[in-house]
Amino acid sequence: MPERDWQRSSFCAGGGNNCVEVAASGADGVAIRESESPDAVLVTSRLALRALVLGVKTGSARA
Repeated sequence: MPERDWQRSSFCAGGGNNCVEVAASGADGVAIRESESPDAVLVTSRLALRALVLGVKTGSARA
């Protein structure tokens, strides 16, 4: 797995293992993981992540 500069969410309580972390991945990609399972990494585009976040904020994201 490539070395990445992981950033934790500002909602991470006390820096424990219950955090969402993100890192740049390639030219237009974003890697996402949960600190509890650091080997399970999801990679997506910035555009797709932006659409997901906006959908969650507006309540239009569907599971």
